[in-house]
Amino acid sequence: MFIFNSSIGKKFIQAVSGAFLVFFLLLHGTINFFSVIDSFLGRYGLVAADEALFSKGDGLFKLGCDFMSLPIVDIMVPVLALGFIVHVVYGIWLTVSNIISRGGYKRYEVGSKAAADSWSAQNMAVLGVIVLGIIFFHLTHFWARMQLPEMFGIGNFENNPYLLLNLTFGKWWMVLIYLIWFAAIWLHLNHGFWSMFQTVGWNGKTWFKRVKVIGTIVASIIILLFAATAVNAFLQSNGLIA
Repeated sequence: MFIFNSSIGKKFIQAVSGAFLVFFLLLHGTINFFSVIDSFLGRYGLVAADEALFSKGDGLFKLGCDFMSLPIVDIMVPVLALGFIVHVVYGIWLTVSNIISRGGYKRYEVGSKAAADSWSAQNMAVLGVIVLGIIFFHLTHFWARMQLPEMFGIGNFENNPYLLLNLTFGKWWMVLIYLIWFAAIWLHLNHGFWSMFQTVGWNGKTWFKRVKVIGTIVASIIILLFAATAVNAFLQSNGLIA
C-alpha cells in the first residue's frame, strides 16, 4: 500500500502517531500537575483509607490517578503502547531510509532549509534514543507500581501516588536526570509538532510560522507541567515546603 511503502506515507503515519502521543503527554502532565495544586491547597499526600475510586478524602492528584485507573483508560493503554511502538519503529525506519537515500549519515531529513537550521530537526534520532531510554526507567517508578499490578496482577500495587512521587524525586540527582529527559522531550516535541503539520500540508509561509510558535508553546506547557511536578515533589519529600 502507498501509505506503508512511500516516504510520504511513512511520514504521515509518524505524524498521526506523534499527534496521539502529544495529546497523551498533555493529559498526563496535567494530572501530574494536580500534585502541585495540592501543595498550594494543603492537600498534598491526602489519600483515603479505603481503596475506592474518587474518595472524598483524596487529593486532586490521587483523584487524577483514579481517573487513569478507569476501565476505559485501561483499554487505551494497549492502544497507547501500539501508537508509541509505531512512532518509534517508523522514526527508525525513516532515519535509516534517509541515510541510505542520501548515501551517508546526514541526520534527520527535513523538508525545508528553515527546518534544517534547527538543531533538534537535525538530531531527532539522537533525541529519540534519549527519550526512549529514560522512558523504560520512568515506567519502573510509576506504571510498574500502579497500572501493571492492576492490569496483570504482577508486582505489588501501591495506592498512594504521592509516596511514589516522593520516592522518585526525593534525591536531587534523580530530579536532574528527569529534567535532562524533559529537555530532550521539549526539543523533540518542538520540532515534531510543526513537522507533523508540515507533513499534512500546513507548510505555507504564513501558517508555517504560526504553527512553529504554537508548537513551541505546546511543548513548553507540557514540559513545565512535568518539571513543576518533579521539583515540587523534591521539595515536599525533603520537607522544604509545608
